[in-house]
Amino acid sequence: QVQLVESGGGLVQPGGSLRLSCAASESIFNFDIVGWYRQAPGRQRELVATITSAGRTNYADSVKGRFTISRDNAKNTVDLQMNSLKPDDTAAYLCNVRRIQFPRTYDWWGQGTQVTVSS
Repeated sequence: QVQLVESGGGLVQPGGSLRLSCAASESIFNFDIVGWYRQAPGRQRELVATITSAGRTNYADSVKGRFTISRDNAKNTVDLQMNSLKPDDTAAYLCNVRRIQFPRTYDWWGQGTQVTVSS
């Protein structure tokens, strides 16, 4: 069973920055796509950013230009640098890793780390 542990959340003022990190219990080479999702109270879980094993990134329109996702294969971590934070970014941020074995996909999730953007 893959274990994912997120860290780096907290309270930050609008315009501030945070860096989230997700540590995996096994090599992230084993996963085809890794990324971050978020879920605010009363809202559906939404994709924030993903990165493939080839390094291809994908971002939600709402975070493009502000957030940067990266993966460190040596440390087995996936980081999310968040700049110019807005109150709408407030949510629980969850790490996800996905393995694709056509025709099936396998997903593992972390417990989440809370990000609150407020003055």
